[in-house]
Amino acid sequence: MEIWVNPACSKCRSAVSMLDEAGAEYTVRKYLEEPPTAKELKAVLKRLGLEPWDITRTAEPIAKELELKTWGRAPADRDRWIEALVTHPKLIQRPIITADDGTTVVARTPEAVQSVLPG
Repeated sequence: MEIWVNPACSKCRSAVSMLDEAGAEYTVRKYLEEPPTAKELKAVLKRLGLEPWDITRTAEPIAKELELKTWGRAPADRDRWIEALVTHPKLIQRPIITADDGTTVVARTPEAVQSVLPG
């Protein structure tokens, strides 16, 4: 499995700790240093069953600067949102865990992290 993290984020550190405690095998992707491509983001969104605006951190200063809260949320607006997330990865909700079995979660709660652990 892979976990997208921002090391400065307490929820990311907590999720990594839970994976370690469970003995899970995973790779860490520091997504601010290695941002996802539009293709990768679309694949993760499909696995999550969410739209890009569902995983956008709208309280970030860049979100306010871009006036994201005024953007449309229709299928025609999807690519604009994805481009914003790719260009400004800090806007992506974190952590995101993609498990080998296809399970993908925004792991902001212990329950979400538990849901991707084997057994």
